[in-house]
Amino acid sequence: MTSPLPHIATIVLAKKDEAGFQKAQDILAPHGSITVLGQNKAFDCTLSESFDSTDGAKAFKTEQARILQTLETQGITADVCVQPGAGRRKGLLMCDMDSTLIGQECIDELADFAGVKDRVSAITEQAMRGEIDFEGALKARVGLLKGLDISVLERCFEDRIHLNAGARILCQTMKALGAKTAIVSGGFTFFTGRIKEACGFDTDQANILIEKANKLSGKVGMPILGREAKFEALKQASQDIGGTLNSVAIGDGANDLAMITAAGLGIAYRAKPAVAAAAHCAINHSDLTTALYYQGISEDMFILD
Repeated sequence: MTSPLPHIATIVLAKKDEAGFQKAQDILAPHGSITVLGQNKAFDCTLSESFDSTDGAKAFKTEQARILQTLETQGITADVCVQPGAGRRKGLLMCDMDSTLIGQECIDELADFAGVKDRVSAITEQAMRGEIDFEGALKARVGLLKGLDISVLERCFEDRIHLNAGARILCQTMKALGAKTAIVSGGFTFFTGRIKEACGFDTDQANILIEKANKLSGKVGMPILGREAKFEALKQASQDIGGTLNSVAIGDGANDLAMITAAGLGIAYRAKPAVAAAAHCAINHSDLTTALYYQGISEDMFILD
């Protein structure tokens, strides 16, 4: 069984490179028509060849892997997404925060102030790989923060937390094109609220750190927002835009798996192996604006303020 045309391969180089960009186009040109999305950075190839789709979405991942391998053998570092051409542009952007919109895990940074970063980071890594239960892992980590003065949260945000490249452009551009935008995080509302404002997201959802006498109590508000809650958030936010297939979801950890696999375009961002294997495509080398290119949104449409 072959999949119906057209299919589009989007190639995004790790960085702008005139020679590499031309070479990548030369490699893909025999397979379909080229549309430049970003100068010396990104392009679409509308594939003229059918390929076997007996295994459904698996066929797209196989084609992505083939293209990536071909590019890599020619010394080109890039991210690639292969998908049906119809319905690429989505009406909802839903993003994880820690290690996705920002380059840090907030709880690990707070743990550094409490002198327990090694212990907390080890639990975080296991949870993000899906090796241990997220809810239990979060309770254990928050418990290690007991007694930390709440003033440290602001210090942590100001000194340690930084947006990943392209985060604000991604949010602002999708909003300008009429999409809804949401952060849904297994982290904490103290941080998601600030990242929402920094990027311009419409809404944010996360867990609540419980305070007592201006110190962290070591407890987290219930229910804990984890994998299933993220999936439910995606379903709820998608109800008025035609369902989850009209959404793009981006994350890196095991608690993002349900929303990533349910979205019409699920993107693993520098993700743990289990997430990368389950997602429709990945961003491993370029920045978050690649999620725009994957939707066929060209650089001249980006909101750069």
